[in-house]
Amino acid sequence: MKFLFKAKGSDGTLKRGTIDASSTEMAIDLLQKNGLVPIEVREDVKEGTFSQKLEEMTSHINTKDLLLFYREFSTLVTAKVPISTALETIYEQSNNPVMRPIIKQIGADIEDGLPISEAFAKHPRVFSDLAINMIKAGEISGNLEGSIQYVAKTTEQNYQLTSKVRGALMYPGFVITVAGAIGFIVVSFVLPRLTQVIVDLEVDVPWYTQMMISLGNFMNAYWWAVLLVFFVFVGAVIMYLRSDDGRREWDEVKLKIPVIGTLFKYVYLTRFSENLSILLVGGIPIVRSLQIIADVVQNATYRNIILAAAQNVKVGGEIHTEFFKHEEIPPMVARMIKVGEDTGRISDILNDLADFYREEVDQITRNLSSLIEPVLIVILGVGVGVLVVSVLLPIYNIAGQIS
Repeated sequence: MKFLFKAKGSDGTLKRGTIDASSTEMAIDLLQKNGLVPIEVREDVKEGTFSQKLEEMTSHINTKDLLLFYREFSTLVTAKVPISTALETIYEQSNNPVMRPIIKQIGADIEDGLPISEAFAKHPRVFSDLAINMIKAGEISGNLEGSIQYVAKTTEQNYQLTSKVRGALMYPGFVITVAGAIGFIVVSFVLPRLTQVIVDLEVDVPWYTQMMISLGNFMNAYWWAVLLVFFVFVGAVIMYLRSDDGRREWDEVKLKIPVIGTLFKYVYLTRFSENLSILLVGGIPIVRSLQIIADVVQNATYRNIILAAAQNVKVGGEIHTEFFKHEEIPPMVARMIKVGEDTGRISDILNDLADFYREEVDQITRNLSSLIEPVLIVILGVGVGVLVVSVLLPIYNIAGQIS
């Protein structure tokens, strides 16, 4: 992202301009490294041009591509290959048209003397705050190789966690989508033909059969309008969920869905524990670590809780004090973190929590299909039952009377 800055140069002159960085803190750090004294640094929130927006949309790097880059980078650096050579090697064998120019730019910046963390920070839409800060900590401590390995490991674990959840939700999503499509076709085109038999016989039918007749006739005449309204509604919902308010509300709703809500909660707790432990091991200060993790968790509700905990620590408090106030944080988590803070073993405690909740996520994802299948069967059974009772049964009774 871009930041507007106002700073004093070494000669006392006032300088203004923009700088690319992943956060305000990183922007300040970059200015100081360039011999400037920051006076004001704020995010540039002005609307971009159409070409800039188009570039942002088309320059997205998916997690799988990023994971491959980190794996290759970590392997080459561990093998004592120079950084510039490692990046050149990855560039030559990469087939990703979006990633290639970024790798080349990073390599050029490093050859010009820029630290790796700052070269990464120039691409905030690709590299997360977590990765940038871990690499920066490795540069300061002299353990750059270990930091890159940590980043590769963390990215892989986050990718696997997300893949498990996506895979677990794919089956029920597929069943619901197919059932909805078949239901739409049946009501719009098959049902009117069945109910026409009843209409032609001009017999009295129950109110629920008459309602199905009316529904079938309406759908047969206006199926295109219903389909149009449906897609407009879905588009509007998607746009709303992409807004700040919509995303915040959806994040709250996700946690309250039976079974699925528990799965999401465990995923967020795993991300929190796992990534915070890695940042603390890497030597990142606790307050800064919490601020980074607040965005890594990817849920507005947990983000606010973690930021409140960071603020509490900043003024001399402790993490567990804030966590005890929120029902979204299980008491076990708050109590274990308290033990970690009291004994100075918070990183080890967080690792134990991450292992525990990762196993819980595995267990739920393995059992999710068996948990959801009965619900889906009941829903499909009710739909078929309504069709039989309100349409097929009256037709059968009428046929029996005629015979």
